[in-house]
Amino acid sequence: MLTYSGYESDNRVRRYAEALAGRGDHVDVIALSTDDFPVGPDVIGGVKLHRVQRRRRNERGKMTYAWRLLRFLFTSSLVLTRLHRIHRYDLIHVHNVPDFLIFAAWYPKWSGAKLILDIHDAVPELFASKFRTNEKNGYIGLLKIVERASAAFADHVIISNHLWYEKLTARSVTSQKCSVFVNHVDQAIFYRRPRTRNDDKIIIVFPGSLQWHQGLDIALKAFSRVRRKLPNAEFHLYGVEGAAGTKAELAVLAEELGLNGSVKFRGRLPLERIADVIANADLGVVPKRADSFGNEAYSTKIMEFMSQGIPVVVSQTRVDTFYFDPTVVRFFESGNDQGMADAMLEVIEDKALRHALITNAYKYVARHSWDRRKGDYLDLVDAVSTGRPAAPAQVANHTIDEALGLKQQ
Repeated sequence: MLTYSGYESDNRVRRYAEALAGRGDHVDVIALSTDDFPVGPDVIGGVKLHRVQRRRRNERGKMTYAWRLLRFLFTSSLVLTRLHRIHRYDLIHVHNVPDFLIFAAWYPKWSGAKLILDIHDAVPELFASKFRTNEKNGYIGLLKIVERASAAFADHVIISNHLWYEKLTARSVTSQKCSVFVNHVDQAIFYRRPRTRNDDKIIIVFPGSLQWHQGLDIALKAFSRVRRKLPNAEFHLYGVEGAAGTKAELAVLAEELGLNGSVKFRGRLPLERIADVIANADLGVVPKRADSFGNEAYSTKIMEFMSQGIPVVVSQTRVDTFYFDPTVVRFFESGNDQGMADAMLEVIEDKALRHALITNAYKYVARHSWDRRKGDYLDLVDAVSTGRPAAPAQVANHTIDEALGLKQQ
């Protein structure tokens, strides 16, 4: 596996890698060194990890971002070529961003290995959002060309949600070559944990990147309204910079809103530790902007909140209304900080609503956990690596149960 991310906190890559290692496959992962993890080899959950480049999320412009991606492409290609000569891999599973990382596997492909390209994020849309660029920009057209070339080079393409499946099969890849795997919660990590906090605070939590499309400025404004009524409330943000200065901008906004230290900026944590954090929170929030990349980017954290019995307030985006309904999350109009504040207060103060959301969410997680799709992924790996046709994903227009063929019993 090849990923331009920190393996320790990338739940999608870890789910795949540990599922394969768990059945006895040899799995190497080439990844970034992030946080305090050193560059070099390591072993986690039976997976051999090769951290080959350090990353700090402080890109101030397109060229800095592109240079770091190209540097990783070159470095990972050298490492992958060396490892392939030793192990003769059957399959290379490459995770975007970027799409062109698939070309790091040129030597294994030339010598017979099969390639999967896993599209976590639609890169043209992500780029436009990250750098607040008009989608008619020439860079976006170039990224769409790279997307098509990368998909063509792969033997199979995995896409991370059904909305992007529709988009990518319309512009870059045939449906017969694709499967859909959303970010199912892994109950081996997000098993139900006991609450250990016993203070009188109300803790609202957001884990994830501090990017503009996440709508955290909207969440801060909403939280300032909540705190007027609930002065014991705190808002904890766990994550890293989405672009240079984002965290500083949010900190300035918190100060301007007079939040007086009730907003806590934490760093990124490994998955096991973030699960403990969520279990001890009172409310999870997902305030994405519906007029941006966030409108179609699936929110893994929603099911992670659900798995720990934490009710969730969610922006009404296209992707989240496709996968979830008001019986499992409390929606609010995207971009409306007053609406978000009202939703947060309602969930915090209405015990019956909290109980209903938590109960229904537990059932939802049981139906849509990684355990229910792990076998499909292993079958896909076996089919692609042996050259057999892989069954394409079935796409539905309404609910996740229909889309994934998981009818509630």
